[in-house]
Amino acid sequence: MTERRRLVVIGAGPAGLTAALAAAARGVRVTLVDSAPQAGGQFYRQTAPGLGARRPQALHHQWRTWERLRDGLAAHIAAGRVTHLTDHHVWFVERQSGTTDRAPASFAVHALLGPEQEEPVTVHADAVLLATGGYEKVLPFPGWTLPGVVTVGGAQAMLKGGLVLPGRTAVVAGTGPLLLPVAVGLASAGAKVAALVESADPRNLARQARVLAAHPAKLAEGARYAAELARHRVRTQVRSTVIAAHGTGRLEAVTVAALDGDGRVRPGTERRIPCDTLAVGHGMLPHTDLAEALGCRLDGVAVAVDDEQRTDVPGVWAAGEATGIGGAALASAEGRIAGLSIAARLDSRTPNRSSYASAAKARAGLREFFAAVDTVFAPPARWTEQVTDDTVVCRCEEVPASAIREAVDELGAGDVRTVKLLTRAGMGWCQGRMCGPAVAGLARCPETPSRRPFARPVPLGVLAREPGEPS
Repeated sequence: MTERRRLVVIGAGPAGLTAALAAAARGVRVTLVDSAPQAGGQFYRQTAPGLGARRPQALHHQWRTWERLRDGLAAHIAAGRVTHLTDHHVWFVERQSGTTDRAPASFAVHALLGPEQEEPVTVHADAVLLATGGYEKVLPFPGWTLPGVVTVGGAQAMLKGGLVLPGRTAVVAGTGPLLLPVAVGLASAGAKVAALVESADPRNLARQARVLAAHPAKLAEGARYAAELARHRVRTQVRSTVIAAHGTGRLEAVTVAALDGDGRVRPGTERRIPCDTLAVGHGMLPHTDLAEALGCRLDGVAVAVDDEQRTDVPGVWAAGEATGIGGAALASAEGRIAGLSIAARLDSRTPNRSSYASAAKARAGLREFFAAVDTVFAPPARWTEQVTDDTVVCRCEEVPASAIREAVDELGAGDVRTVKLLTRAGMGWCQGRMCGPAVAGLARCPETPSRRPFARPVPLGVLAREPGEPS
């Protein structure tokens, strides 16, 4: 009997789960590797079981879709078709062979086990799907390092995963569709949301009427959020931004100001809002560390894929936010296409396009939708003008904005890498994931991914193992 081909799916969010189910249903032996203790990713982040949440569905939308994914995963695990490895933090994917049809691909996925991330684990596979998701883009401003200032995704994770409010009185600010569910979630959970501050002007969505009209469900979802904000009496300010956070020891208030058509602060419009929490975010960026280390080509800041979600590295597929930010529905469509493609290709077949025609249609429509949304919800064009010289930009290395400006204006740095070498910005624990966009903006350089050999810090004892030594 021929041994089933092996697939490792990295990431158990909407894309990874959908792909794993599609591949497993067609005879592929799937190992689902994820850093979280439960499947779901950020979108379907589950409350810790010990908290005994009585109505977890109240914290989510698309709950029925989650139930279908959850139950499907449980059924495949019970049947032995899927192995789900939780608390596994992947730091490197090693391509061991595979460049032609005659030499099938072979990979070793290296991970660190558990919260302490010290015990090494290696999983072998014939194919890899990167469903690594995205991370938040946060731009600095005076006071952004105060306790009480969190990302919008962080506030959402605290609420979904821990049933914890980050504070009693919150301001939600930045730009992008994620602000709406976070503000509604906080208000519904009992926090007073003093303001929702959106730097873009949502009225500009009218220019994208043709694209938006093709997605009535998305429009209805936005309308429901708007109605909830009105019900909770949340004041919404558009074309405005937080220019400073204030407090001694922790956040006590923020200053909000209106923006003109060029993205500059309009003098005289400043308003101080008392609060103990600021949830702020300026969109998301794809997680591409593992893809870059494998040598996958990028399209801008996202992993480049073909119509089957294949990267240009044989045996490697990618789906979800790693290939471009677009939400759970788009991630699921891409995951299904990837799962079906993998199942066929591992069986030396060309996938039947009709098997994923509906998913491909959804993918095309949703990509167009989010491209239109991205043109409206962009960070203020002049945001760097509000960053004072003493504002810390790189928190890990405590590099202020003045050092970055000096590197460019006086020392002649012309790219982010040179700024990094001159200032240490981006050399800390997060390796530039948090400060990268800010450093690029202040340095007036293009925002480009930084290729790293490993996706996360690795103990030297793990790296010191002899080649071939079991882990």
